[in-house]
Amino acid sequence: MSDAAAASEASTLRSLWTAPTVYRDGLFAGANVLVSGGGTGIGRAIALLLARLGAQVVVCGRTQDKLDRVAAFAQEQGARMLPVAANVREPEQVKSLFARIEAECGTLAAVVNNAGGQFPQAAIDYSVKGWNAVVDTNLNGTWHMMQAAARHWRAAEAPGAMVNVVAVVERGMPGIAHSMAARAGVIGATRTVAVEWAPLGIRVNCIAPGLIASEGLDVYPEAARRQFHRANPLRRPGTLGEIAEAAVFLAGPSSSFMTGEVMTVDGGGRLWGELWTIERPSYFDDNDPHPENSDG
Repeated sequence: MSDAAAASEASTLRSLWTAPTVYRDGLFAGANVLVSGGGTGIGRAIALLLARLGAQVVVCGRTQDKLDRVAAFAQEQGARMLPVAANVREPEQVKSLFARIEAECGTLAAVVNNAGGQFPQAAIDYSVKGWNAVVDTNLNGTWHMMQAAARHWRAAEAPGAMVNVVAVVERGMPGIAHSMAARAGVIGATRTVAVEWAPLGIRVNCIAPGLIASEGLDVYPEAARRQFHRANPLRRPGTLGEIAEAAVFLAGPSSSFMTGEVMTVDGGGRLWGELWTIERPSYFDDNDPHPENSDG
């Protein structure tokens, strides 16, 4: 990592740690919480907020170095955080992750399934490999974690709260059809197991962020990013802190009468706005009427 990148990361970590929160100190004292994809972006913000609130947080992801840096920062602040490299696409790695948690931490109070990713591309050009990679991570990987968490709580005869980070899927999102398909699948699974697992005392909810300001936006082309202000009626991206606050609500006692729900945090984007993750075709411009497609 370059000196500039290291300085930027340090600044982000400090900002996340000192950001205002609506939650009281010690809200998660004595609780163990697992956050996947906790080395960067939304997952990192959620993990740090939970740690600030007293939880012992296990962060997992594919890259140990990223996890180590987040955990080291949290530990410097006096918090407890365990970094464990694990690829959620691999069931055996997920199984080993939970075995280590049980051995070193005990029973989890909550699991936040945030790990995922996608690349922007016109759907007509996806390769089989590209489609499968995104679906495998965002749908199958989330499912491996969901099932392992449910089995963990069943074996411990303990209740648990699960939060699945998805996306706003109602209107689709041009450029990431593979991710929209996978996230919709997670929502469907969530609504189903929320009923099946209720007898076990397990609550399962989703949080659907809209456009969020993070390093993840760098993957999208400049032509798309220039239009991001049109994504919602608030005409701005959300912040990592805003998503972390919402995720903690779903992971904690504040949502004790919620299960099978999707909490949308998108600045009203479901109601008004347009979000392309690839360049928007001129077909949709007001000054490009395409008379060949009209009734005349």
